[in-house]
Amino acid sequence: MVEVGGNGRIWLLSGPHSSYALRLTRHDELLHLHWGPRLTLADAEALAAERLPRTRSFESRLDGREEYPVEGGARFVRPALAVRAADDAPGPGGRGSEWEFRGAATAGDELRLTFHDPVHRLAVTLHYRMRAGADVLERWATAGHEGGPDDPVLELLRLDSAAWTLPRADRRRLSHLHGRWAAESLLARAELTPGETVIGSRRGHTSHRHLPWIALDDGTAGEEHGEVYGCALAWSGSWRIAVQQLPDGVVQAVGGAGHDDSGLVRLAPGESYTAPVFAGLYTAGGFGAASRAWHAWQLAHVVPEAHIPRPVLYNSWEATKFDVEQGHQRELARRAAAMGVELFVVDDGWFGARTDDRAGLGDWTPNPERFPDGLKPLADEVHGLGMHFGIWVEPEMVNPDSDLYRAHPDWVHHRPGRRRTEFRHQLVLDLGRPEVRAHLWDRLDGLLRSAPIDYVKWDFNRSLTEPGAQTDPSVPHVQGLYELLDRLRAAHPHVAFESCSGGGGRIDLGILSRTDQVWTSDNTDPLDRLPIQHGIGQIHPARVTAAWVTDSPNEQMQDRVSSLRYRFVSAMAGVLGVGGDLARWGDEELAEAGRWVELYKRVRPAVQLGRLYRLRPPQEGLTAVQYVLGDDPGRADEVVVLAWLQAQRYREPLPPLRLAALDTAAEYEVLAGGEPGAVLRGAVLAHRGLHTGLAGDLDATVVHLRRR
Repeated sequence: MVEVGGNGRIWLLSGPHSSYALRLTRHDELLHLHWGPRLTLADAEALAAERLPRTRSFESRLDGREEYPVEGGARFVRPALAVRAADDAPGPGGRGSEWEFRGAATAGDELRLTFHDPVHRLAVTLHYRMRAGADVLERWATAGHEGGPDDPVLELLRLDSAAWTLPRADRRRLSHLHGRWAAESLLARAELTPGETVIGSRRGHTSHRHLPWIALDDGTAGEEHGEVYGCALAWSGSWRIAVQQLPDGVVQAVGGAGHDDSGLVRLAPGESYTAPVFAGLYTAGGFGAASRAWHAWQLAHVVPEAHIPRPVLYNSWEATKFDVEQGHQRELARRAAAMGVELFVVDDGWFGARTDDRAGLGDWTPNPERFPDGLKPLADEVHGLGMHFGIWVEPEMVNPDSDLYRAHPDWVHHRPGRRRTEFRHQLVLDLGRPEVRAHLWDRLDGLLRSAPIDYVKWDFNRSLTEPGAQTDPSVPHVQGLYELLDRLRAAHPHVAFESCSGGGGRIDLGILSRTDQVWTSDNTDPLDRLPIQHGIGQIHPARVTAAWVTDSPNEQMQDRVSSLRYRFVSAMAGVLGVGGDLARWGDEELAEAGRWVELYKRVRPAVQLGRLYRLRPPQEGLTAVQYVLGDDPGRADEVVVLAWLQAQRYREPLPPLRLAALDTAAEYEVLAGGEPGAVLRGAVLAHRGLHTGLAGDLDATVVHLRRR
């Protein structure tokens, strides 16, 4: 909801529990008023009537108060907008901005404020949108060159999506997700110190090092109490979020596409650029309430077809590696179907001359020796077994040893006169070029029409390493990626897409608006996955995070052996998949796996679509999460608890798990994880807790309850 007051110069956006307010001064200065608990318009007008502090020596009256700081004038904070005329441009301009207010417009749940820089002839529109029923505020910016044909090209050094300003507090604590390949999305939480803290990626993709999300609290917030402010960027290329604690204690966070200020895009007269969404969320209910609000918003407004639970899949990679052969795939498919799997996926090795990682990338036609009649016979057989059929692709990449590269060596990101950089024996195609996108469209569209393919695992296994000639090369590349994915989804609406980047290297709100799920990490060790899943769950719902059961020991942890029970319960905290070599599993293992798959299907609605409560974080000892289904947040109709015991000291008693969001006046029937049909009191579960019955090392359980 958008409300306008103060003679059309105060704006208030409100959700169910929070509000955001800003105002325009008579000097056209756009100032931040409020972000926090819900206000009325009269409250916002009272805030606007407060007198600004006087300017003090060496300090700016605008710093920490301006809604969208620009470069130029008496401002010393990190600017969200930095622009200059091209180096060879004659006449005035140079670097910096002075803008004038042009107008405001509201349409439904969106507010647009437009400003104009008469020297650069640059129009900047700030967008605000708070969808009905949500407390997530979506913000982004658009810049357009309004000059004539004789005006110089403008270089947008930065056009951040938003600047977020927090009220003063005695201290601030910053939470973010960091990591590396096979150890992504690890939660870090530490006190914010004066100065700047910068996270981001200069790799051309979201990266394994950081996810574009932060949370800020006053140091006292817990899982289910305290004020938490969160921000998340919807962008899949290079990016940056800078959190500034200013000398007067104000905290401001700016973020957007691009990692540095060397040049984002160039705008010729008549051209424009739209920054990605930088979404913000306030809650007074702690980190758990923040996560649940993020999850609900994504399921309602970001992820395609999010109301449909994702199927249990089997992926053949660990069973075959590059040795993909039609007969072996058929045998794996038969075993997977008998286990209850719903989606069978052929991974790398089905195309071109792909017998290892040195050749074939870019040649997206089935290998004629391995699949003499194409993929259709295998896909038909998989469908006949009652499963969907999927394939692995890596369309943005090319091996130098490929027909595509030999025909078009100029299509890769590469600077003439410089050495070509290879990772994994591959180069990156420049999706910013229309001819590259047209070629990939022809190949992928033809592939999806050649066989009944239901699912595409879209991989991206190396970073961009070649700098752009004048601007960030990841901007046109990611814009081209989005365009290609949008076109493919429109032409093949029945096909689901998974975003993969050597594990969790491309997970963000931008790619999630175009894909059905993400590959969380290449590390499938069930113990290692608990902190990874704990971290990614701070922002993203289980409905989009794929998790596999693989052989034990696995490739990443070759010295750790865990039971099939532990591996399944760990993977059941996301979209369940199986990736082990089923040809080597015995009858008992296959039968046990079938029972776990059957149980997962029963609890899947709650896990993938329910509300998450983190009962105990990953640590030495007991870890547990709870998922809740029910229209009333305080009256759970269905409850699923996943619990893991890492290790137990001699005779160490385990604490009971006090469950959340229960109807304390009701009874809950045990459907799994205890004596079937047993009845437990909601008040007892909430106040005394649930005994898991776990014991020893690497034990796990699933408890499924339903309100009577």
